[in-house]
Amino acid sequence: MAAQFHWNPDTYLEMIRAEVPSFDALQAAAVASVPFPPGSALDLGIGTGETSRRLLEAHPDARITGLDSSPEMVFRARRMGIEVRLARMEDPLPDGPWDLVISVLSVSDLTDEQLRALFRRVSEQSRSLVIGDAFEPERLEKVVEWCEGEVAWQADDLAVVRAAY
Repeated sequence: MAAQFHWNPDTYLEMIRAEVPSFDALQAAAVASVPFPPGSALDLGIGTGETSRRLLEAHPDARITGLDSSPEMVFRARRMGIEVRLARMEDPLPDGPWDLVISVLSVSDLTDEQLRALFRRVSEQSRSLVIGDAFEPERLEKVVEWCEGEVAWQADDLAVVRAAY
């Protein structure tokens, strides 16, 4: 779903809100699901930086690093004054440890194998994980199992999954 909006940072938020009417509720639920105040956070698929912006509002002392595979999105997110790297989620994660790895509307295009591998890498380098995305019911069950987490919020096909390691 989000991949179709991936390339244009100028119109992303308007378009994603039209496509995902509960976008703001999903973002709020993801940040509310962070299990403890993070000192360091890794935002996977940072896009325009909306999730990081909200995370910083809730946890102003967090040091955030963002990853995105789109040069345009990396450029936009860097305007926030945080470290942002051009990278894919399938690539090795930046060296941790991280208190939090968070991702909103960024993992749905990963295959099951890629998602399991991502969760393995996250659990090795992070104290917690928060994923907010659109999930089919069967995939949501798998995601909860693979990351050893729990559903923290759900509305229609959107869900936030949280795990602590």
